[in-house]
Amino acid sequence: MFTGLIEEIGSIKSIKRGGESIRLSIAAHKIMDDVKLGDSIATNGICLTVVSFTSTGFSADVMPETMSRTNFGLLGTGSRVNLERAVRVGDRLGGHMVSGHVDGLGEIVGKEQDDNAIWVSIAAPKNILKYVIEKGSVAIDGISLTVAYVDDKMFKVSIIPMTQEDTTLISKKAGEKVNLECDMTAKYIEKFMFHKEEENQKTKSDISIDFLKENGFA
Repeated sequence: MFTGLIEEIGSIKSIKRGGESIRLSIAAHKIMDDVKLGDSIATNGICLTVVSFTSTGFSADVMPETMSRTNFGLLGTGSRVNLERAVRVGDRLGGHMVSGHVDGLGEIVGKEQDDNAIWVSIAAPKNILKYVIEKGSVAIDGISLTVAYVDDKMFKVSIIPMTQEDTTLISKKAGEKVNLECDMTAKYIEKFMFHKEEENQKTKSDISIDFLKENGFA
């Protein structure tokens, strides 16, 4: 579990490609001081497992499912990535609860300066936008951000100076893809409501006019 508060910007040292998978080697410094084999590190918002490491970086395997849902296929040697270690019990949760399981891709469609902030507009598919609400939370390439505007095609976030400096988001150009993870609470509520509706429909269908007639009530 993560908070969406980026600790360090790393860079891709190498990519070993399989049929539909890759092994990434990522250069990092700040986050390496307490890393162990098997640790989880969010990389552009994607939960990766450390399979080897040194004092200057780590390696992780990326499976086909992750490749199909994220922007990892667009990375190359030298690409910069947002890094965050898993949260420890007792830490302050300054962002929001981020699982590192990406829902899909968005596309940057605009950036606009607003005094010390920068507005970033991101187009997203309907299956993601249905979970995005104004003043709600969303993770963009692993960065915990507050939604300031949303419609049926896109949403906007306003980026403060610290986030501009400490993450990769502002360096991305219009047309570039970003990883999106919606607030998991909305998905749990939807699942609950769907099953509740199914139960209601089943109850309604079991008690029909024919059922009442057969049991002497009509």
